[in-house]
Amino acid sequence: QADVLQGLEENTWVYLACRGKQDCEQPYNSHFIMKDEPILLLDIMEKDIPHTEFAFLLACHTAIGDEETPNKVIHFTAGMQFSGFKSIIGMLWEVDNAVVKYIVKVFYKNSFKDLKEGDEIHCTKAAWALNCAMHSVKTKVLLEQKMVFIHVGV
Repeated sequence: QADVLQGLEENTWVYLACRGKQDCEQPYNSHFIMKDEPILLLDIMEKDIPHTEFAFLLACHTAIGDEETPNKVIHFTAGMQFSGFKSIIGMLWEVDNAVVKYIVKVFYKNSFKDLKEGDEIHCTKAAWALNCAMHSVKTKVLLEQKMVFIHVGV
């Protein structure tokens, strides 16, 4: 947990591939499950992470709220945006691992496309790169497997 929180301070891009547990009653207690102890959404929101740009939350249900009041609950994706991340990709529900692996591969391929040595990657390409990844599986996977990823932010 400490390493991940430190990593948030030291990196502009964050990739979390883990399980998440949403707490609809106390949304700030929603947490990512780590090897040693969970990372609460509140832990992230309280960190001083001014250089954050992009987060890829590869954990199921990171972009949904409470079924009863879906627009009134802070989900992981919104919490990361409140924490200062400019661009976040979250997941609505579980998806086949092979599909995730392929989407992530195509996403990063397009994120780094046309970069020259010394260039910096920009979070503003995240929505476009995700769109490219979704188009690449357009006819290969079921609709509910494609609709799982959402982008929030710039």
